Amino acid sequence: MSKIRVFSGTRATGRLHLGNYFGAVKGYIDLQNDSNYDCVYMAVDVHTITTPYDQHNLATATKAIIMDYLAAGLDPEKAIVTIQSLVPEHVELAFLFSSVVSVAKMQHLPTFKDKVKQHPDNVTLALLNYPTLMAADILAYKASVVPAGLDQEPHIEVTREIARRMNDLYGTDFPETKRIATPTQYVPSLTGEGKMSKSVEGSSISLTDDLAMIKKRLASCPTDSGNGQEIPKGGVSNLLTFVEIFEGIERKKAYENDYKNQGIRYGDLKAELAEAIFNYLSPIREKRLELENNQDYVDKIIKEGAEKARTIAAATLAETKIKMGFYGKN
Repeated sequence: MSKIRVFSGTRATGRLHLGNYFGAVKGYIDLQNDSNYDCVYMAVDVHTITTPYDQHNLATATKAIIMDYLAAGLDPEKAIVTIQSLVPEHVELAFLFSSVVSVAKMQHLPTFKDKVKQHPDNVTLALLNYPTLMAADILAYKASVVPAGLDQEPHIEVTREIARRMNDLYGTDFPETKRIATPTQYVPSLTGEGKMSKSVEGSSISLTDDLAMIKKRLASCPTDSGNGQEIPKGGVSNLLTFVEIFEGIERKKAYENDYKNQGIRYGDLKAELAEAIFNYLSPIREKRLELENNQDYVDKIIKEGAEKARTIAAATLAETKIKMGFYGKN
């Protein structure tokens, strides 16, 4: 039985944080360790330039994603791990795909509308074409599944529509990719609202933060008097979610009982929680330090991953161009 191809990627917009780890990377690791799957994971730096970015930091930020991946547990012996821009077939395939999808379709996607609101002075063709490039990322490897959150479903539906259109018009054999939800834990924002995010200041804890930084970040979490009849939503509830993730459900229940009786001392809670998070992340932090001191090894993984990825993507691109009628040999 042939393996199921998987593709997923992370934009190079900042270091990986706890939300990325529990919401995505742990699932990536589960898939790479399952012999039924053949996985491709990338730092998708071309996607990064679809919104305003710092060109002086792009290469560093992109490589940092790869090192975070490796430190967290992605294994280049079990999965392809590399950088999107090193596989130029993605961009060429995206242009070919853009010939079968309408501008109106792209303009009506909720994700596009959201980005227009966030960056009204930077509404570019690249931003409009983001879902087409995402489709190329996935279909370059004929990936059947993508581990992603529900917010990515509109983009994956575009990928399916492009696959159907290409198959109908040109006789290609692209799969109709499905989103799969790997086992995840919701990680709330430190601000008290929404989920942890790289784009929200003060929202996240990076996988490689030291104890002092973790304490500093937790210190900013909004709280209340520490006593009441019900646990309030927002900052207090979020703190207790962190307690459950890193100290267990029984510790969370103990704090909930304290809140409704003698009260909680948040300084003590945050100090204890910071230690728990720090200890949990210690293996990742230590592995990350090893990688920082062995850049040649990281570069080797990226280069070899790109070579493996290009072998697959180039074959897909060549096949697609022939099917579309371009000059070449079958």
